[in-house]
Amino acid sequence: MSLQTARKTSPAMRGTIEKLITISRENNSVFWRDIAERLNAGSRRYSSINVGKISRLASDGETVVVAGSVLGSGFVDKKVTVSALAISESARKKLEENGSTFKSLEELAAENPKGSNLRILR
Repeated sequence: MSLQTARKTSPAMRGTIEKLITISRENNSVFWRDIAERLNAGSRRYSSINVGKISRLASDGETVVVAGSVLGSGFVDKKVTVSALAISESARKKLEENGSTFKSLEELAAENPKGSNLRILR
């Protein structure tokens, strides 16, 4: 079964979804296929996670993936790597102040094509 990205109007979104699908096929990765399917759904179904929730749910040194956006409410007390479709300026600032890092979905998929040791938050 193939994903149809034709209903997405944003060329950037189409490109991201298609790149994730390609990486999942080349590396036989169910993880990136799942993220691509979540992004291919309607935008109302995207996740919006606050940094406070990420701090509560993630362990120190863990890499978390959000199929949506990261927002800046709350505090971060753990060093984590966060990958998402979008991030607010306040969330990026809080992550950088704590020593955590943010990577786009495409960057993380290129670094970890198998999708191992990653955690999806929603």
